[in-house]
Amino acid sequence: MKIFVRIVGIIAVLAVIGLGWAANYFYNYAVVPSEKDFLDNDTPGTSKVETKEVDRWYSDENLRTRWSLESQDGLNLSAIYIPAEKNNHKTAIIAHGYMGNAETMGEYAEMYHDFGYNVLVPDARGHGQSEGDYIGFGWHERKDYLQWIDRVLAENGADETITLYGLSMGAATVMMVSGEDLPKNVVSIIEDCGYSSINAELQYQLKDLFNLPAFPLIPVTSLMTKVRAGYFFGEGDATKQLAKNTRPMLFIHGDADKFVPFSMLDTVYEATDAPKEKWVVPGAGHAKAYSKNKKLYQEKVQTFLQKYE
Repeated sequence: MKIFVRIVGIIAVLAVIGLGWAANYFYNYAVVPSEKDFLDNDTPGTSKVETKEVDRWYSDENLRTRWSLESQDGLNLSAIYIPAEKNNHKTAIIAHGYMGNAETMGEYAEMYHDFGYNVLVPDARGHGQSEGDYIGFGWHERKDYLQWIDRVLAENGADETITLYGLSMGAATVMMVSGEDLPKNVVSIIEDCGYSSINAELQYQLKDLFNLPAFPLIPVTSLMTKVRAGYFFGEGDATKQLAKNTRPMLFIHGDADKFVPFSMLDTVYEATDAPKEKWVVPGAGHAKAYSKNKKLYQEKVQTFLQKYE
């Protein structure tokens, strides 16, 4: 009996060590900012795919300035700001995707600028020129965006109207922002291919990339993320935030998306009772709706924005 108990004990210890190693591996694989071999290299929001003309405009230092602020937890955060050619008292705040940065959002920035908006494109914590050693998948970033909203109002005046736009992880970010106590200046939100929750997206990726079940790896990695980054995966639930949302929202998703599954569109769309619209883009992969049909995308976005300006 004693030998049996010892064997069971050894197996249990080895299992705990193995789970700890796996959790640390997955934490580094998914949560630590670094080059990710599973990302599509031409996915908008993660790499620069804009045309030379857009790139020249977006990188012109005479047109843009760098804004910075200190996050609530002491990180120095950075953003690109481009004023509108004519002061229309409206600003678009644009959120990039997972492992992207502000420099990767030139085409979206140009679109809003052409609509007459001031454009603010932050580097998410741990991305670009912003400090941080972990990815919050939109959960901690939502508080950063509240600060960026306040910064816009401080710089541009109390009468400024603000729209939020997000792509992929940025879309999840603006959906998570939607459930916060927003100033009346925030008049609309647009999300393109955002996930319904951190847990749901990581479970999907774990199955898709490694053919592994969610249990026990997701829970133990979530615990490690709480220890190292300050949040459990279960906290970052866009649907719970959307349930508190009162702002008009446009939901966009390509029906060929294999990175954030297309099925999540209905999940997030049904989660809010605020004024809302849904646009399915046939044949568009992840974050490819804009490149699929730029003219139609611009028309859809502009028509929605004009209803709530």
